Amino acid sequence: MKTSLTILLLNCLLGAALVQIPLAQEQGVAVVVNPKNPVSDITKSELRKIFAGEKRTWPGGLSIKLIVRVPGSYERIVLLRLLGMSESEYKQHWISQVFHGEAQAEPVALFSNGMQKEAIAAFPGAIALVALGDVKPGMKVLKVDGLLPDAAAYPLH
Repeated sequence: MKTSLTILLLNCLLGAALVQIPLAQEQGVAVVVNPKNPVSDITKSELRKIFAGEKRTWPGGLSIKLIVRVPGSYERIVLLRLLGMSESEYKQHWISQVFHGEAQAEPVALFSNGMQKEAIAAFPGAIALVALGDVKPGMKVLKVDGLLPDAAAYPLH
């Protein structure tokens, strides 16, 4: 009986999670930075280099702090799509970066957009991907290739 109840609860939870993904896909994913960051526009290519750990500083020399969502979240799926990697390739990429001394650690992975908002406010060089519907007042959204997330041709969906 316990096993059946557990399976039923898991199916309900997974079903609810799957229903939310298409809504996020329609919204797009915003690139969010600390409000004091002077950057207002970024190219998709630059964004890819930042999240791959190839670009480590903002103009002016401020260190970039990557804030990502945990595996399975919609923002993480968009990140992997941006990088052209699977989850296992992404993990291996960061293990290699750390092993070769190109990074101190893999990016901070957080469970919620609320946690991302706190981290973005705490770290001046922070950057994160946030579902547009979860962008809150005080979060600075960058244009990507000159477009905001609600534009039809916006590249991060």
